[in-house]
This record gives sequence, structure tokens and C-alpha cells, in this order.
Amino acid sequence: MSRRLVSAAGLVAALALGLPAGLAAQTQSTRPGAHAGTQIAFPASVGGATLERSVNYGAPPNNRPDQGIRYYYSTPKKMVIGVHLYDGGRRVPSGSGNPVVIDEFMGALSSAELQVRHGGYTGFERPPAPSSCTFGNATFRCITYSAVNQGNARLFTKLMMTGYRDHFLAIQIDWSQARGQSASDADAALKSFVSALLQ
Repeated sequence: MSRRLVSAAGLVAALALGLPAGLAAQTQSTRPGAHAGTQIAFPASVGGATLERSVNYGAPPNNRPDQGIRYYYSTPKKMVIGVHLYDGGRRVPSGSGNPVVIDEFMGALSSAELQVRHGGYTGFERPPAPSSCTFGNATFRCITYSAVNQGNARLFTKLMMTGYRDHFLAIQIDWSQARGQSASDADAALKSFVSALLQ
């Protein structure tokens, strides 16, 4: 994946998961760690994917709610998995079917669509409604959307969200058919990754 594509995907990913545009990261790290609020460990390798970096967004200016931590992993097939844990300044009920998670998910999806369109991508496509998907022992609200980049390649993102231990747990994977990656590859990577992450 080119540096430009990684940057665009990272920007779209951050915005899709509720981070305000222009929010400067507080700290970045390539060391394994754990999320204090959920007790989820983020080791150097999870389900065959390798930790690339983590970004702690901390408390933004103007006393806005904490925007959490995002962990980036790469799979052996060079797909990018992002995990974002945050609470947005409120208690998040468990599961994917509660109104708090549904509202946050739909807001994240709307933000992603706007950012994709404003980022120079065309041909944005998504199903009319999200669905549920289960990986490991967790059920997520999920949707796959896609858009075409300036190189005329269609890029895909599967966005998933659930409430987990009073936080939003959002997981996303990006892939491109032009790079020989498929939705089946993404689902296989997510199955291994999420099962190992939430064991």
C-alpha cells in the first residue's frame, strides 16, 4: 500500500470513528500495551496481525470528551486493521443493539461518507442499512463501504462497532482488490484477530 493510500485510509479511518478533523495526537507509540478502561491487551502480534503503532488522542482542547486510543495492525496480506477504544465522555452500554451504539455508529458512517467524498474519492457505495456481524464472542453493528481513489482503484472498508466494558469498541479493516485482497480475506483476518483480541 502506498504511503499516500495509507495516509488517506488513516484519515478516513480516524474520521469514520469519530475523531474531529485536525485533532493532533497526544502520543504515538510502536510498543505493545493495554487499554486501561477495558483491560484489552494489545501485544505485538494478535491473530497473525502485527502491531504497527498506537495513537493516544487524549483529551482534546476546549474540554471536549476523551477521544481514546487507536491501535493499527497490519495483516500478512497487507490489509490494515484499526481498533479504536473511546467513551466520548459517557457510559457506553454493552452490545451493538443499544441506542447509544446505534447512534454513534450512524454518526461515524455519515462522517466517513463525507470525508471520503471530500478526500477526492468518487463512487461511494454502501448498503442501505448496516447489519450485525459476530467475530469471536462479540456481536458488532457493521457495514462495508467503498470508494474509488484517484488511481481508479476501488478501496473497501468494513466498519464495526459495539459497546464493550463502558467504551465504544470500533474495529475497521481496509482492503483493495487491485492489491489482490478480497472481502473473504478481510473476514478471515477479522475472525482470527477479534477472537484473539477478545479472548
